Amino acid sequence: MKKLALIGLLLLAACNDGPSDAWLGYAEGEQALIAAPQGGWLTEMKLERGQSVSKGQALFTLDSTREQADRDQAAAQLAQARASLAQERANLQLTRAQLARQDRLAQEGVGVPAVRDQARAAYQQSQARIGQLEGQIAQMQAAISSAGYALSQRSVIAQTEGVVQDILFRQGEYVPAAAPVVALLPPENVFVRFFVPQSQLARVRLGQRVRVTCDGCRPQDAAISFIAAREEFTPPVIFSVGNREKLVFKLEARAPGGLKLHPGQPVEVRLP
Repeated sequence: MKKLALIGLLLLAACNDGPSDAWLGYAEGEQALIAAPQGGWLTEMKLERGQSVSKGQALFTLDSTREQADRDQAAAQLAQARASLAQERANLQLTRAQLARQDRLAQEGVGVPAVRDQARAAYQQSQARIGQLEGQIAQMQAAISSAGYALSQRSVIAQTEGVVQDILFRQGEYVPAAAPVVALLPPENVFVRFFVPQSQLARVRLGQRVRVTCDGCRPQDAAISFIAAREEFTPPVIFSVGNREKLVFKLEARAPGGLKLHPGQPVEVRLP
């Protein structure tokens, strides 16, 4: 008798189970691939997988021997040019005094025109030389700034926060220019991708709020940020037998600061 009663309760519960109003999907994360602008030997890796990274934190370092030499050479050339400029400014004072003397002699009628012309030419040449040196110094200062920037790029600093998902090169390996070295997952790049049957597509629109739930996590609100233009026969993962033969549209929903989910985690999405 008890067994018959239990079977009856199970049948009653099964009859009460109606179709779910949830759309099935999963969490997804867009990784930030961190690379150095120039190639080189990886001399220091400061991270491990799973480590949290904050903005401004040092990630890894490449060999900087060449960049240091370039900066030192540019600094030496700048020092030499500044010394030449100081010497030429002293020469300008001398040529100015000589020209002034010849001008006085000419006013007194005792000067030699050829000597006065030579003094004027020497003064003008010194002025031109100073202008040339000042231009060269400006170029050298720019070269030092460029060399300093290139040197600073050998130590790569995080421009975003996140968790280290992968390390693609290790200390002692040669890293090609612009090759990703570290993969980070910024928290704001975590979103959900879910699938809506074509019969329910009219219920959704861009910017619409949705409620995201999963096993063992609290509900989170998000907004629809993407609706696919074309339908698909099935999602990449068949979440249930009932929807495998239906046409579905892929949608994405995001929240400011990201969703507190793990990529690949199954979720349910509902309209609030």
